Amino acid sequence: MADTAVPQLWTADLSGTLDFYKTLGYTVTHEQIRPYVYGVVEDHGCALHFVSLPKDGDIPAERAGCLVMVEDVASRHQAFTAALRNRYGRIPAKGLPRITRFRPGQSRFTIVDPAGNQVIYIQRDEPPKVEYGGSKELDGLARVLDNARILRDFKTDDKAAFRVLEVGLGRFRAEAPRLEVARALAALAELAVAGEDPGRAEQFRAELRAMGLTAEERASVADELRASDDLAAWLSGP
Repeated sequence: MADTAVPQLWTADLSGTLDFYKTLGYTVTHEQIRPYVYGVVEDHGCALHFVSLPKDGDIPAERAGCLVMVEDVASRHQAFTAALRNRYGRIPAKGLPRITRFRPGQSRFTIVDPAGNQVIYIQRDEPPKVEYGGSKELDGLARVLDNARILRDFKTDDKAAFRVLEVGLGRFRAEAPRLEVARALAALAELAVAGEDPGRAEQFRAELRAMGLTAEERASVADELRASDDLAAWLSGP
């Protein structure tokens, strides 16, 4: 039989942590506080184990947790979104706990639980060699867009992605193809929504409208153009 790795995560509040995972659809299969703290949740045949925080040492508020490979990452994100909105009345997109957004074409998203553990859910057939930006085959604004994609989708660093795009667009806009400019503006609008800056989001949308994209051009970048509206709808929800 193949070996099985079992992630062991930290918590300072076992009951609260287990309750959070119950919200996501996990089943608590073990819970004890004596003679030591230990808890286990399981879903889809995957178990997460929890132990108390070390008594000594500098423990970061948020820390690497584990990777969970799933068959349909988009459906899992959708299910978690519904469960979290039902519990909190909104999508917890900032602070603890939180869930990262999911865009068409993404292959992973992150849950950060109340204890600060990051659990990354990844599409099982994600390419083994993911291009993490900086491709030498790209240059100019195309390379900027690729780097921003990695910062946004894989490193979940929206602020850095915004800076990269804003600086890159200023530098390469005059020489870049129209569709690359449109993609950059659309990405900036989405990141502005994520950063709760509706004024900047509308600024970038207005610049997009002023470009006067043809129907064919709009169709070729439809997902990018829709991203900021989709994110706003996801964050607000019914």
